[in-house]
Amino acid sequence: MFFSTLLFGLVLGGTYALVALGLTLQYGISRIMNLAYGDLLIAAAFLTMLGFTSYSVLPPIAMLLIVPLGFVFSYLLYLFVLRPLVRRAENRAALEIDSILATFGLLFVMQGVMLLIFGGNIFGYSWLDNAVDLFGVRIATNRLLALALAILLALGLYLVVTRTRLGLALQAVANRPESAPLVGINVEQVAAYAFALGGAMAAAGGVAFSMIQTFTATSGTALTLKALVIVIMGGVGNLPGALMAGFALGITETFVAAFIDPGLTLAATYGIFLLVLLIRPNGLFGKAAG
Repeated sequence: MFFSTLLFGLVLGGTYALVALGLTLQYGISRIMNLAYGDLLIAAAFLTMLGFTSYSVLPPIAMLLIVPLGFVFSYLLYLFVLRPLVRRAENRAALEIDSILATFGLLFVMQGVMLLIFGGNIFGYSWLDNAVDLFGVRIATNRLLALALAILLALGLYLVVTRTRLGLALQAVANRPESAPLVGINVEQVAAYAFALGGAMAAAGGVAFSMIQTFTATSGTALTLKALVIVIMGGVGNLPGALMAGFALGITETFVAAFIDPGLTLAATYGIFLLVLLIRPNGLFGKAAG
């Protein structure tokens, strides 16, 4: 019972971590609080479902098409909607407020479009849902694949951030945005790339999410809140922190549901979140203030 619960928790946590990585980039580097983040994820889930049910496109193949779409959509969104807010903002606090208001409106636009197209029904599809035996635990193949995709994508993102010129620029803007121009870094352009890369990760998360969960046109709001909790718990802009916080929340929710009461999973999640805020305001893996 313990090992099976842990395994299911790792699968759920891997999905949470993948969902949160993109928001970590957008908020930690671009300084944009994107409240429509989860709706982009759900849009990717709908595209994956349509590709599989209508054209027999397997989800991993769909990911190769949907992730670039997420990047382009997010890049254009930054250029034409968010960049004017960045340029007029007097400071980071003002930018956060403006971005919250702008993406709050975008949230309803995206949800409205998806409701118009798909309605308010619950959607999902079956693919690789046959159970396999793993160390004596029966678990669906699609869940194991979703976990593997989450780990591979997280590793790939980490390598991009730590081993490439773009990654070094991202780190510079995240840590010292006021000093980055002194070494020839175009902060505005790097912020646009970070926001677009975050959108690509959201799209990837949507593909993985659709493989193991049902969803509706309005599911994005709850996913945005969950991603925000993970980002803050892990430390804003800290990719390993977001990864660890995602796994921690997934395991916590699974154990609470299995050994205490399924109705207390949200209470446990936000209880841990409040505890972290009280003890480590900058997150478990964030830099201490001062």
